Amino acid sequence: MRGTVVCVLAATLAMAASNSFSQTARSGPVATAAALGEGSKVRESNEWTVGIAGGLLEGTNIRFAAEMAKVLDDRPRLRVLPIVTYGALGNVEDLLYLKGVDVTITSADVLDQYVKNGTLAHIKDRIRFISKFYLNEVHIYVRPEIKTLDDLVGKKVSFNTVGSAANLTGAILFERLQINAEKVFINNSIALEKMRTGEIAGIVHVTGKPTDLFTRFKPEPGFHFLPVPFSNNLLDYYVPTKLTSADYPNLIPPGQSVDTIAVPQVLAVYNWPPNTDRYGRVARFVEYFFDRFDQFQKPPFHPKWKEVNLSASVPGWTRFRPAQEMLAKRPKTEQPARLDAPGTGQEAPSADQAPDPRDLLGQFRSMSARNPGPGGRVR
Repeated sequence: MRGTVVCVLAATLAMAASNSFSQTARSGPVATAAALGEGSKVRESNEWTVGIAGGLLEGTNIRFAAEMAKVLDDRPRLRVLPIVTYGALGNVEDLLYLKGVDVTITSADVLDQYVKNGTLAHIKDRIRFISKFYLNEVHIYVRPEIKTLDDLVGKKVSFNTVGSAANLTGAILFERLQINAEKVFINNSIALEKMRTGEIAGIVHVTGKPTDLFTRFKPEPGFHFLPVPFSNNLLDYYVPTKLTSADYPNLIPPGQSVDTIAVPQVLAVYNWPPNTDRYGRVARFVEYFFDRFDQFQKPPFHPKWKEVNLSASVPGWTRFRPAQEMLAKRPKTEQPARLDAPGTGQEAPSADQAPDPRDLLGQFRSMSARNPGPGGRVR
């Protein structure tokens, strides 16, 4: 009886498989949209679509990419697709190699790092910038026993996932300040949990403040942000700033602040040759971006849009020609920020004016020459 049941079951399965094969053979391969007469729709969907490599979901860059999609979308003339990526460092490689990525948000210090490492040939000839963006603040969050950066020497520190801004700016910072920590690369939301158990001494997170990673974090007794001193060997791209209780009321006591540094972000594009399809597509994106830029600086968009100064230069970068042409058409009302202006040096940039790195750096160099702190650190 048991043998009969097995035979019947085997026969049933064989018949089902045969019927499935028969149906597949009769229907043949699935027809493409073009074969079904939808070729014009395919062209319309792709012809003026621009992909923006943003970053990790918990970062500020992906929110900016999403907000650009909201403001600039004008189908069928332009469609903007924000893309979740690994972050500022990985975004450069995505711009060079990943299909569908036309524009990216990355850090101002990325090109020099690639030149130093020699990993991307002729990188400064292959990438251009559209606009300097907002500042990304360095957040170093540590366990109670860590009091200074020097206490992290030999300790495990998470620099977020590979490709993130923490990999880039965090690594540069630790190298220049000679902090020889044991680097691990874990998503920082997971790394925070490992801090609770003592597996990790701290995390480095580089993104625009305030970030959801910390605003939603339930504070642990003794966990705290670590001060980051501004030193003379950080004068090329970085500016001093603060994390305040207004940024993170759950983690910083009322009225207190923590010194740190910040790095400008850059809206970048591949250096396509003129008269190519991709050049024309990105040129249209640039046109919309400049024409509608004022909308970004109003609610409900991220307050860091108010830090963006379209006319600001970025050391070591060359502006994309269509962006330069659009900039020439704008009224020349934006001026570089002074060192003593709100939002430079000691606070986040002001709402109506963003710092020009070239202008600020000259002032920082002058100030540091006059008033060097211990070890050459700027006071």
